[in-house]
Amino acid sequence: MAHDAGMKLLHSAALLGAAALALGGCATAVPPVEVTRFHTNAAPGWAPGTRYTVDAGAPGDPAPSIEWNSYRAAVERQLQLQGLVVAEGGAAAPLRVRIGIDRSERVSGGGNSPVSVGVGGSTGGYRSGVGVGIGFNLGGGPRRVQDLQLSVRIDDAATGNALWEGRAIAAVPAKAPAAQPGLAAAKLAEALFKDFPGESGRTISVP
Repeated sequence: MAHDAGMKLLHSAALLGAAALALGGCATAVPPVEVTRFHTNAAPGWAPGTRYTVDAGAPGDPAPSIEWNSYRAAVERQLQLQGLVVAEGGAAAPLRVRIGIDRSERVSGGGNSPVSVGVGGSTGGYRSGVGVGIGFNLGGGPRRVQDLQLSVRIDDAATGNALWEGRAIAAVPAKAPAAQPGLAAAKLAEALFKDFPGESGRTISVP
């Protein structure tokens, strides 16, 4: 009897471990991200240490949301991985970065029209709409899906001309961990700056 009880305990432990691994896999799964970048024929080649500022928007603009700040932090991390350095204390810098985010919600698989949840944010008037028709096969009937978009533009601060700009888009189940702003921001920013500056005008899928 003791032997049987011990075997049952081991069996239960094994099942719990398998379930934990399965849940962990679901929690970390993030859908592919579609990325498009544009830049001049002479790809940006800023020297390490080049300073940048993030556009805080025009006077009177709404204060940045917590979600937008998550995306800003994720973008800044990628900029700094490229060797760029933030200009502290409002100092002038040769590069000006503008960040825009959009998130809309729709029902997939039920034939319903997209329903906007009215979440977005941008700096300096730079904002791109979602609605590019990305599909995500969820299966199992209608599900709520969030279409997420991160847009970044890097300007020459002196002239205002765009030096580099890119857009990253993903469709994520609304209840998935990947839809949380912190996780979504990190994923989209990492995908957007993959192999920076990227091939101009080409759309790629980043797993």
